[in-house]
Amino acid sequence: MTIRHAAIDDLDIITLIETASFLKTEAAKKEEIEERLELNGDYFWLLDNLGEVCAFVHGLPTNAVNLTDDMFHSAEQYDTNGDWIMLLSVATHPAHRCKGYAREVMRQVIADSRAQGRKGIVLTCKEHLIPFYQKFGFLDEGKSASTHGGSVWYQMRQTF
Repeated sequence: MTIRHAAIDDLDIITLIETASFLKTEAAKKEEIEERLELNGDYFWLLDNLGEVCAFVHGLPTNAVNLTDDMFHSAEQYDTNGDWIMLLSVATHPAHRCKGYAREVMRQVIADSRAQGRKGIVLTCKEHLIPFYQKFGFLDEGKSASTHGGSVWYQMRQTF
């Protein structure tokens, strides 16, 4: 089991996992994922188990302090030297859920972000996932201003 960064060759499997993990209104479209991969695959962390991608986390480096809906559809706020990493997707292939894969990838994302000198990481999640992220040290900031995909999201933050 290894954690690696993505390449354009990973587009199809990332798209499959993304669409299997989120509602149709929430999931990134293949073209959006492709644009992000071409911009910088280093902000996709993939858990690869014997040549099979089982889970991934995708982040957006930025100087913005809060995660906003436009970040899901445009790379306009992308800044490699940004203070914060906004997590746009944390997803596990349905056949590989409940095996701790997302946990392993999150640990790597946190370690890498800390090592890069970021101020921290911000994400939004559904209410039932708040305890999962709290285990990593994320603090619940309450309901997010984001209504991405027509859903209710909670903003979580880990400050280093």
